[in-house]
Amino acid sequence: MGSRSDAPQRSDAQRNRERILEVALAELSRSPDAPLSLIAKKAGVGQGTFYRNFPDREALVLEVHRQEVRQLTDSAAELVRTREPDRALREWMDRLADFAMAKSGLADALRQATRATGAPARPGYEFVVAAIDLLLDACREAGAIRPDVTADDFVLAIAGIWQIDPEGEWRVRSTRLLDIVMDGLRAGAKGARG
Repeated sequence: MGSRSDAPQRSDAQRNRERILEVALAELSRSPDAPLSLIAKKAGVGQGTFYRNFPDREALVLEVHRQEVRQLTDSAAELVRTREPDRALREWMDRLADFAMAKSGLADALRQATRATGAPARPGYEFVVAAIDLLLDACREAGAIRPDVTADDFVLAIAGIWQIDPEGEWRVRSTRLLDIVMDGLRAGAKGARG
């Protein structure tokens, strides 16, 4: 028998949950110690509704992070279906930069939650790597990137986006950095475009 959380939610309950997560992302990104009562109030839900969805801060933070990871990783398959492989990869890299900037504010709250619950220090990382593998495989098959690039290589090559100040002109800096990385991935590929 499935748990209560396995049952489909009513549409109003689902909307409440989505509002809570949206507000939580914004508030926890500003302050990892944002009061849960403030999040509930800004989401327009009562304390009972809030705690039925998220029994504690850690559950809320981990779900906010899971949702962000899910959106990022799900977009990889959609891009592979709708774009040329190298364009899909480059567009996904921009989405990864957006994720990195959003996560920079949430990082303190996420560290606190993973410590308190014993969750992995990098929850969802395996899904991000799977999305990277999907994109790289499509690019290798099309001859759009050098054939020896691995997901580990890719992660190390783009690591600089995690160092960009999200308060500055991060979009300009990340675009330039990711263009340089993409040029490096294309170098030596049999069918690479410039």
